[in-house]
Amino acid sequence: MQAILDSFSDAVRHATDTHTALRLRGGGSKDFYGQALEGQVLDTRAYRGIVEYDPAELVITARCGTPLAEIEATLAEKRQILAFEPPHFAAPGQASAATIGGAVAAGLSGPRRQSVGALRDFVLGAQLMDGRGEVMNFGGQVMKNVAGYDVSRLLAGSLGTLGLILEVSLKVLPAPFDDATLRFAMTQAEAIDRLNQWGGQPLPIAASAWHDGVLHVRLSGAAAAVRAAREKLGGEPFDQAEAIALWQSLREQAHPFFAPALGGRALWRLAMPPTAAPLDLPGAQLIEWGGGQRWWLPDDSTDAGTVRAVAQAAGGHATLFRNGDKSVGVFTPLSSPLAAIHTRLKASFDPAGIFNPRRMYPGL
Repeated sequence: MQAILDSFSDAVRHATDTHTALRLRGGGSKDFYGQALEGQVLDTRAYRGIVEYDPAELVITARCGTPLAEIEATLAEKRQILAFEPPHFAAPGQASAATIGGAVAAGLSGPRRQSVGALRDFVLGAQLMDGRGEVMNFGGQVMKNVAGYDVSRLLAGSLGTLGLILEVSLKVLPAPFDDATLRFAMTQAEAIDRLNQWGGQPLPIAASAWHDGVLHVRLSGAAAAVRAAREKLGGEPFDQAEAIALWQSLREQAHPFFAPALGGRALWRLAMPPTAAPLDLPGAQLIEWGGGQRWWLPDDSTDAGTVRAVAQAAGGHATLFRNGDKSVGVFTPLSSPLAAIHTRLKASFDPAGIFNPRRMYPGL
């Protein structure tokens, strides 16, 4: 593996010396996400393999090019999971190309994020190659080693703009002992209200999704807790096989709601306070994370400014997740103080600006 590391370092140093942009890429499953792709591809998939896995300590460390499917299969042998459910975004009928490095760089989480937290909450440590071709280590392999300015978690969602993620150490969790899904017919407003009521109670709600007049709620945990919650909440029991397929389809955006976006239509993701009222936006909506994540498929030419104004008025922000006019900015523009912080961080890790330039924001 040292020879691969040396080749990465040589490529980074050459790019820095020649001011050549590098496009860090694993399986390419998240290429659609973020601003336009730029630079020569630096493929990370050769640097792969699980470095260490301690089921008793609930920690796994893997190199960036390790397939996400390989990591999940290894964890499954010990009845453990990546609880934040990173999406693979594999094309129908094709094997997953997603890598763990790409998953961390994208920072995306699946339906269980509602109950367990986001991907960045599970990052314990990371090894990074900076714009000078030097290897840097941050964090550790146990929670007590995470102190000070947590650079390892800063890398989550950075889209490779700070450097080449070489290794990551992640906290894992045991798979739930029991799992059940309930179905409720109700309006969007009723669903948001009900989810917030339930959110304040000791219920084992692992995930939720509302779309087209139907709310699905996933319960996970000890069998007794799941059984008690089913009796308390009521609703219509959902076939277990169909339930598994439903949550998987939401995780991978294979649910029928997302079909127009996979066909080229713009898809917006709005991060909102869970208590925010239904948003007055024309088009289809799907709500997850107890009301905190709202997907929107516009049916007209509503401009980015209007969408972001609606989100901001409700206390949230909007991201152009797929397709659409990326010249408006995929991510909500940064305030001047935040932009200054981002600029200084970029300059510290990547002084020549070679890593995935402008993938997140113009000028970075």
